[in-house]
Amino acid sequence: MSPDGITAGGRVVPEALPVDDGETLQEFERALVELGTARYDLTLFVAGASALSARAVADVRALCEAYLRDRYELVVVDVYRNPDLVTSRGVLASPTLIKDFPLPKRVLVGDLSNTSRVLLALDVEPLVVQPEQA
Repeated sequence: MSPDGITAGGRVVPEALPVDDGETLQEFERALVELGTARYDLTLFVAGASALSARAVADVRALCEAYLRDRYELVVVDVYRNPDLVTSRGVLASPTLIKDFPLPKRVLVGDLSNTSRVLLALDVEPLVVQPEQA
């Protein structure tokens, strides 16, 4: 064996990493649990008090309450009142829903009434409520 690894067929193959005591697995499992309970940072851009804007706000709030209860922050931005924010965020149409966290960032434009499609597009993992142990 060479000091850099195992020699195989004239090539040096690095030695396998040592197996740890399960701490890495526990960290991975903990990260999965945290992902399932992550807080979602959402920004919804709407155009004034139009019927389409009111529907978008209602749809997104209903989705958040049903699938992200107690683990989201939703900021509603009127594009007419905050044109600088619209420009800085690159919003071109309304309604636009932006998920900034957890990563990856997602941007949805248009009709937000199809809950299953919005959940899928935002990579939302619905919170699973564990039954209480007796």
